[in-house]
Amino acid sequence: MPDAGGTDPAAVGARIATLLDACSAAGPIAAARAEELVRLVVDLYGAGLERLLDVLADAGRLDDVAQEALVADDLVASLLLVHGLHPQDVDTRIRRALDDVRPYLGSHGGDVALMDVTPDGVVRLQFSGTCGSCPSSGATLELAIEGAVAAAAPETTGIELVPAAEPTSGFVPLSAVRVRPSEERAAGWLDAPAAADLADGEVRRIEVGGTPIVALRAGAVRFAFRDRCPGCGSGLAGATLGRALGTRELLLRCPGCGARFDVRKAGAGMTGPEHLDPVPLLENGGSVSLALPVPAEGVPA
Repeated sequence: MPDAGGTDPAAVGARIATLLDACSAAGPIAAARAEELVRLVVDLYGAGLERLLDVLADAGRLDDVAQEALVADDLVASLLLVHGLHPQDVDTRIRRALDDVRPYLGSHGGDVALMDVTPDGVVRLQFSGTCGSCPSSGATLELAIEGAVAAAAPETTGIELVPAAEPTSGFVPLSAVRVRPSEERAAGWLDAPAAADLADGEVRRIEVGGTPIVALRAGAVRFAFRDRCPGCGSGLAGATLGRALGTRELLLRCPGCGARFDVRKAGAGMTGPEHLDPVPLLENGGSVSLALPVPAEGVPA
């Protein structure tokens, strides 16, 4: 059995669901007993976790530093959320989640801000910059924003997008956010360990979930694009990364046709309308995940 440091909460949750389904197949009595057992165990551990926090507080050890350390651990933070013991309010958790995806939004020349959370749990967000005009803005909203908000604040009920220049807005339930074309659906976040150990300035071709990707690192920031040059159609293995003289532009040069693309502007072409296809990337501690949409059933890739 893996130790606590290697526990994957999502995998454990999936395994619990599988076992409950197996109990259901044995009949309603077995299913009811299995569900009661899980509920009792969860309640017991929740009560123990609450008592632990009370003990630390009574001893004067549950200060801001200790609370920050607790919520910085994904497993501990998820348990605190499940039992309603998380020390941060919903606004703080959402803002922290948006900070995690902000580097990706910035690569599109855009940003997002939390306006407020309504009494019925609707998260009101406002985009700024040019993110909305990017060809991958759909993936940004569906995969990055929705996933981050739902993970940080599972008690929320929806997202309301508030345009910066217009007073009107539209309500989008979290379960129905789909701004990509109808022929595509999101596969979700996939681990990309090969993108985690990139050296500064390195460009590397990798495969994630069967999809060819070019991952690169500039300073502390990582970027990912689909492995295809929109100009010549060739792959980007062997592409070089450099800066334009006298500017902060970070340019990726296609090894096939020599076309250059601005990495910080989500792969915008420097000399024409061509645009690399960026892939949402999230860093969590030492791990890296990519969000990859796949064709829906029956639709050609």
